[in-house]
Amino acid sequence: MIPCQRHLFDIPDDVAYLNCAYMSPLMKPVIEAGTVALTRKAHPWEITPEKFFTGADEFRAIAAQFVGCSPDCIAIVPSASYGIATAAQNLPVAKGQSILVLEEQFPSNYYAWQRRAEATGATLKVVPWPADNDWTAAVLEFLTSEVAIAALPHVHWTSGGMLDLVRIGQACRKLGAALALDLTQSLGALPFSVGMDDENGVQPDFAVAASYKWMLGPYSVGILYVAPKWQGGGRPLEENWIQRAGARDFSSLILYTKDYDGGARRFDMGERSNFALLPAALRAMQQLLEWDVSRISETIGALNRRLAEAALDAGFHAPAEPLRAPHYLALRRHTQIPKELPEILAREKVFVSVRGSSIRVTPHVYNTTEDCDRLIACLRRIALAP
Repeated sequence: MIPCQRHLFDIPDDVAYLNCAYMSPLMKPVIEAGTVALTRKAHPWEITPEKFFTGADEFRAIAAQFVGCSPDCIAIVPSASYGIATAAQNLPVAKGQSILVLEEQFPSNYYAWQRRAEATGATLKVVPWPADNDWTAAVLEFLTSEVAIAALPHVHWTSGGMLDLVRIGQACRKLGAALALDLTQSLGALPFSVGMDDENGVQPDFAVAASYKWMLGPYSVGILYVAPKWQGGGRPLEENWIQRAGARDFSSLILYTKDYDGGARRFDMGERSNFALLPAALRAMQQLLEWDVSRISETIGALNRRLAEAALDAGFHAPAEPLRAPHYLALRRHTQIPKELPEILAREKVFVSVRGSSIRVTPHVYNTTEDCDRLIACLRRIALAP
């Protein structure tokens, strides 16, 4: 268990921020790293050509540790939707086939597939919310021979349901279906590995995660894993100078080339060097690795276990613990949850989200048991209200 790390964040004592799945607060050291990085552009003459590459190389190496791959398999992207659009552009699907998504899946992992299905004559196949909250079993049931692509999360964003990606990955390979993952609601708080060299591993074709949630980083930075099979001939969303072979020699940039830099770098966004944000995102990832993702998961899981048990007494329920992610708690009840609930709680300086028909409660290592108790007290008052 990780002791409370509130001292690393600028969170007042009277604020119960239980909403990391919405947006994480930045740690003080991350703000410091970002501030130093931003001020570098005040002296652009000090930003030498090699610095366009060194920061990106370091970012790639650290990010690779979160997915268990080589740094060469990591592309630098600005958002989850950018990574999903890259996957949708490169994964084959034909008329008569289908693309598998979940009911109430996050829009950034839905719209690109909807467009791809419309363009190819394929069908968008939606896995309905399972009555028993077992998303893994539901996905495996819907993974049939006509599925060309399974576009899935590790954690369902409105239910907190956790998918067994190892079993799903094995099923996809057996069918010959591609697997594209949005890890934005899990990476950094839930252990994950692509299992590149493990025949029993997940082995996705693409996997993306934005930095600003569980990676505790800034907005507009993300990582994209690209399996080796797609690195040699894949088509990037944009064509920019820094993704090309020989780009480190600025004097030769006018010598246009069809060749890309090695590995997943061909899929990098333009201006990937991002002198202001990459150092901040890098510092956040370093801290997460220091804490260890498995310990982060256990620590948040203990808070959510306490919350789930107390919420049950207040008339709210959540998926059973084996079926939900430890860091994610989606509370529901038989009667409708007021849409204005976040505003009601905010007046008490308690912050959560309402997503769909769920109250989404997502603490982190900066939260205390007192924060949890304040939320439960509010929910009890709401449950008793006429």
